[in-house]
Amino acid sequence: MTAARRCDTAEEPYYWELVPSPLGAIIVMVDADARLTEIRLDGEQRSGPRDARRCAAACAQLAEYFAGKRRDFDLALAPHGTPFQQRVWQALLAIPFGVVRTYGDVARDIGQPLAMRAVGQANGRNPLPIVIPCHRVIAGDGTIGGFSSGLHVKHRLLALEGIELKL
Repeated sequence: MTAARRCDTAEEPYYWELVPSPLGAIIVMVDADARLTEIRLDGEQRSGPRDARRCAAACAQLAEYFAGKRRDFDLALAPHGTPFQQRVWQALLAIPFGVVRTYGDVARDIGQPLAMRAVGQANGRNPLPIVIPCHRVIAGDGTIGGFSSGLHVKHRLLALEGIELKL
């Protein structure tokens, strides 16, 4: 995973495409090299041209995930974030399909065991939900915790992976 510039900069074009899902329309955004830069679960479009060809791999893999045919993603990623966020997101990539970890577990994984809240904030700023599986991180007491797209979406993603937690 490499750092990328913000999607709204004028220096580099970004391309997008819609992905139908059980959660509604999802927008995927890629850079000129077809590296995935953003997934919008709210379906809100960003600037830049629509380009099904550049977005094809991300769209296909997300469709396979929602169809229950994919557990791991094999995509070039370029999320924009701070060095700390990048470390958290890298740790999230190690959480297997169908498994949950706590914010404390992730904090320990990155070598900062007292940074649970900062891990939660990094999760909330994850620009690639599902692919970087922030939905697999729960509260230390075993409850579902938070999710930037709403707890109902997190609950549905976890259920898709066979994990049932109360809202």
